[in-house]
Amino acid sequence: MSLYLKGAAIGIVLGAILWFAVSHAAGVIALIAVVGVAVLVGFIRRVFVRFTITDQRLRIQRGMISRRVQQTRIDRVQNVTTRQSIAERLLRVGSVDFDTAGADDANFIFNGVDDPHKVVTAVDQAQRRNAQAAQDGGEGAATADGL
Repeated sequence: MSLYLKGAAIGIVLGAILWFAVSHAAGVIALIAVVGVAVLVGFIRRVFVRFTITDQRLRIQRGMISRRVQQTRIDRVQNVTTRQSIAERLLRVGSVDFDTAGADDANFIFNGVDDPHKVVTAVDQAQRRNAQAAQDGGEGAATADGL
């Protein structure tokens, strides 16, 4: 969300400068171009991020050409916090921040997910299935992919 706001702010400033320094058309074109690039970059970033919740792990996969995968065991999740700004609430997206045991997964956040409450519910259910599987001596296999 901050990428879009930064893009809009830069577009407005650049557009205003060109509006007064060059021409009205140049200002409008600059505004549209900068905001368009910000929207395109945001869309590309969002398309190439995949969040996965299984009975065993939480996983974040990022990248179009190169890949970065971050994951943690579901039983390490201790606290879950959701965040939504006013604009994010209107768009029905938000962030889900997972506090995990240990220090290696200090920044484990699902950013820009649709319906953050649904993600929290899916993690809670996965933790319950994991605990049940541990009691039964087996491993769970259910997944909630692509949230």
